[in-house]
Amino acid sequence: MNTTVLYISYDGMTDNLGQSQVIPYLIGLQKKGYTIHIISCEKADKYAEREKSIVTLLHTHHITWHPLQYTSRPKVFSTLYDIKQMQKKAQEIVRSENVDIVHCRSYVAAQVGVYIKKTYNLPWVFDMRGFWPDERIEGGIWNYNSFLFKLLYKHVKQLEKTFISEASHIISLTENGKQEIETWPIFQSHPSPIHVIPCCVDLDFFDAQEISTKKQNSFRTQLDISSEQFVLSYLGSFGTWYMTEEMFDFFKIVYTKNQHAVFLCITPDNPEELERIAFRKDIPASALRIVSANRDEVPLYASLSDWSVFFIKPVYSKKASSPTKMGELLGLGIPLVCNAGVGDVETIMQSCEQGHVVYNHTEDEYVRIAESILSDTISPDTSKQLREVAHHYYDLQKGVDSYAEVYREILEG
Repeated sequence: MNTTVLYISYDGMTDNLGQSQVIPYLIGLQKKGYTIHIISCEKADKYAEREKSIVTLLHTHHITWHPLQYTSRPKVFSTLYDIKQMQKKAQEIVRSENVDIVHCRSYVAAQVGVYIKKTYNLPWVFDMRGFWPDERIEGGIWNYNSFLFKLLYKHVKQLEKTFISEASHIISLTENGKQEIETWPIFQSHPSPIHVIPCCVDLDFFDAQEISTKKQNSFRTQLDISSEQFVLSYLGSFGTWYMTEEMFDFFKIVYTKNQHAVFLCITPDNPEELERIAFRKDIPASALRIVSANRDEVPLYASLSDWSVFFIKPVYSKKASSPTKMGELLGLGIPLVCNAGVGDVETIMQSCEQGHVVYNHTEDEYVRIAESILSDTISPDTSKQLREVAHHYYDLQKGVDSYAEVYREILEG
């Protein structure tokens, strides 16, 4: 029997996130025989730049896309407007396409899922993607001291209870997040099946075997990095939940131990701001490399790393966080330095033959780990084992299969 899925995402398909964390899953599900319709809210600049390529990609895979315009002003009220637009479009599709399941990505889209369930009695998936309202507060995006944002936080926490109690199935990114949800009174009184599906990675794309030495040498020349230099990398945006100061502190220790070391920051962030941070910490500009990479270039730049680092604030909301960069870097066979208290990071690191977990952000801890990574030799066997860990936890096909299993459970339920 053909199953039609309406997938609703407040994030755009022309966003980097849509391209890496939505479309690959939906292509995999379409190949399994599901008919997919997507509603998403697209930012004007990204849509103008990438519309044609996304239309072509989705059309090739027989996925129907219903893009809406994302609005950002005025704050809060623009989001309410976007929700109304998504509800209206969802109604049109449900009426015309014989939809079987509604799949909602995160909290904003979940409001559409609740509305469609109440209106049409359709099952819906709450794909929560983390504890969103708590992330907004702990990341400093919402100021809890502001009356408006305090009110908004409390409102969304009430909505969260509705999502938990009304969803046919809940998706958590982490086991840690799942265990936390299971302690919530609303879940205990209204339990729904919870399935853990992390932020998966296309490991055919993040595969060092597919990167030629010639291209690596070309990028090394471009960045003025010799093959003898030790390279510590960071992949992604800084700020918000990422501990920028601490990561630069850690590199400073690495640099004091090896003054030929390079900190390679593969990031869309403003280079001048990162240079100012390095200057404050007496890290010379000659030790810093900052590049903004398109998606196709990320594996190549990252493959220049000897080690990679990421520190994330170990706050409450991060119990539910699954850092995509972890799967990407392990897929390339690159060992990691990361911190405890974030999602399932510590559990995954215990599976790695090589790597370090930071428990205390102290100079002594940084010195111990810096000395270790500078003296360790990463063998091809070690890189292979790290890639095996990536396949176990982050393989995209496993994620697709898990979503298909969720759909089957709902239809058979």
